[in-house]
Amino acid sequence: MNPIRSYKGIAPSIHDSVYIDESAVIVGDVRIEENASIWPLVAARGDVNHIQIGARTNIQDGTVLHVTHKSNENPGGYPLLIGDDVTIGHKVMLHGCTIKDRVLVGMGAIVLDNVIIESDVMVGAGSLIPPGKTLESGYLYMGSPVKRARPLTDKEKQFLLKSAANYVATKNEYINDVKPVKS
Repeated sequence: MNPIRSYKGIAPSIHDSVYIDESAVIVGDVRIEENASIWPLVAARGDVNHIQIGARTNIQDGTVLHVTHKSNENPGGYPLLIGDDVTIGHKVMLHGCTIKDRVLVGMGAIVLDNVIIESDVMVGAGSLIPPGKTLESGYLYMGSPVKRARPLTDKEKQFLLKSAANYVATKNEYINDVKPVKS
């Protein structure tokens, strides 16, 4: 089955340069910008709201992306908005939150509704970010619930762009060099 599917007549909008692993599932109102990559077993479900994935952003293996529906209490619901040059680690859960540019979300983290992660932030592996929290730019956050640990170093800030660039190079290799093997 094709991993890219429409829902209620809305099909994903995916730039030609994007890599999507055939085991991923992208459904509905999902917009993916240039040079992004979606790795094995990612589920992105833009059914009751939309998902935006920015340029050069990578969504790693086993990650779940979902949104919050619109309601009388919350007329806009909560879409999932992910900026440019973002690295989302393995098995992350993102639900109805906003992640700005140059962010790294560590493996196994959970980011809940109405969270805002400002640009230039690192979130440690296994962290839980409760609903409505804002993570200010320039810091490492860790824990469950998440707490500000310390300011990012200049080297760590540079790494945020380097991580995104490394995944652009890797996705280009996958586009050019990964071929199915007959069993």
